[in-house]
Amino acid sequence: MNESAFTAFAGSPLFGVAISLLTFQIGSMLYRRTGLVVLNPLVLSMLMIIAFLVSFQISFDDYNKGGQFISFFLGPATVILAVPLYKKIHLLKANILPILAGITIGSVTGIVSIIGMCRIFGLDELVSVSMIPKSITTPIGIELSNQLGGLPSITVAGIVFTGISGVLLGPMICRLFRIDDRIAVGIAIGTSSHALGTTKAVELGETEGAMSGLAIGIAGLITVFLAPLIAKILM
Repeated sequence: MNESAFTAFAGSPLFGVAISLLTFQIGSMLYRRTGLVVLNPLVLSMLMIIAFLVSFQISFDDYNKGGQFISFFLGPATVILAVPLYKKIHLLKANILPILAGITIGSVTGIVSIIGMCRIFGLDELVSVSMIPKSITTPIGIELSNQLGGLPSITVAGIVFTGISGVLLGPMICRLFRIDDRIAVGIAIGTSSHALGTTKAVELGETEGAMSGLAIGIAGLITVFLAPLIAKILM
């Protein structure tokens, strides 16, 4: 492929879709072969895409012409997590109060802790309010960030970082603190690291995936209602 043809291809929507699928496939292959947590397909694909764009001096806007089509499916992918929850509906009915209490406490802890950390590191109010929705799924997080007067770009970065941290560290932390109840593990991962963390919970088991998927929606609602109040009190 000559330079002009490559430039034309890089500026087309097909480029963003193609490189996203290709890098994720490579990451998945490496993860299956090694089983190493640090070689998570999502993390690897992100790093490979960034390296490719920087190496060939391709702008993010050119990549996002196609990348945005993949982002569009984030909402439907989140909704489909209701399927394993439906299969485990009996567990939800039997443990409804502990589940709601756990998600509520986790959501409040997430809000309070990020405000406290932003103060410790001396971050200004704009950055602080932008980071408050870090533990909820992206569509809800962006709207909440706008409501609080934050910057959605910072919010998205915080959400992605939190999700990747949940994928890499969530199961390890559960083992460290000897949390072996499947419902508790799923609720913890979903509440703290939204949809990205849930992809890891699904790998751990059907119950963990179902509970994590449930936690995404409830944690999002709780955060939307409580975050403005908590931010007003603490900030």
